[in-house]
Amino acid sequence: MGLSARSILLIVMLNTSAVWAQSAGSVEVFKSPYCGCCGKWVEHLRQNGFQVTTRDVDDVTAARKQMGMPDKLGSCHSARIGSYVIEGHVPAADIQRLLKEKPRALGLAVPSMPPGSPGMESAKPFPYETLLVQAGGAYGVYARH
Repeated sequence: MGLSARSILLIVMLNTSAVWAQSAGSVEVFKSPYCGCCGKWVEHLRQNGFQVTTRDVDDVTAARKQMGMPDKLGSCHSARIGSYVIEGHVPAADIQRLLKEKPRALGLAVPSMPPGSPGMESAKPFPYETLLVQAGGAYGVYARH
């Protein structure tokens, strides 16, 4: 028994909507009120379909620690989207991939503040990696940029 063209179109539309809903999630960002690059990263996420709420905090390190992200992977801001933690200048495309693939992990991190990463645009960008971080602190390369 085959599917009609109308049924196939409906299935495709539902699957596309589900992917879009996953990629256009709500992100809560914990940042210093004095950091300009954090605002640029927030704008990068918004331009890529994310709804972003910012929380200015006096101690980003404490917020990071509370979410379980190891300090050695720290940057200038931490974020949460669904059950995942996002640390630093992670590209929106990597977050969208994370939400699509749904790996068992704490989240993603771009340690430090690499020139050329979103929010840290530079005439001389450096190669950097997005790391997939496990709950125990172990990590591996998720993407290279």
